[in-house]
Amino acid sequence: MRSNKEIALDAIDLVTPAILKLFERTNRKELHIVIMDPTLKPWESDFDNAILVEQSLGNPSEWTIPFDKLARKKAYQAWRNGCANVDIQNKHPSSLQDDDILFYGSFVYGNIVVGCSGVEQHYDMLMSSWIALAFEQLTVAEYTKSKAETPTKAFR
Repeated sequence: MRSNKEIALDAIDLVTPAILKLFERTNRKELHIVIMDPTLKPWESDFDNAILVEQSLGNPSEWTIPFDKLARKKAYQAWRNGCANVDIQNKHPSSLQDDDILFYGSFVYGNIVVGCSGVEQHYDMLMSSWIALAFEQLTVAEYTKSKAETPTKAFR
């Protein structure tokens, strides 16, 4: 079975054509993606070590806004709280911390956390959801194939 990092990169590659198509509707054509390691919880690791993959679309050297930092902040909020940061901002703002970003754009699917930044926050969240769902379903495909090929295998 491929590693989570390989599958996460595959998920980004798989949805990139849809992201590029969406860029036809957005205010910019730039994006930074942060995917957290779904095997690590906030009480098991610090944030930086729990980042599985980071990737940028567009030309980061031309960015006028630090989308990489914003995407990390979105991913951190979602990873810390176990839900998309839009949920905390809209339903439970009492749990916002002083350095929390007030833009949303993350998505949580099971233990997969993705944060994106670069375009309008609703589109950042949409792209985060695409990546998270692709990551999980590609993992399901890998897992199903592995179990069929080696049904007595006891560990991943």
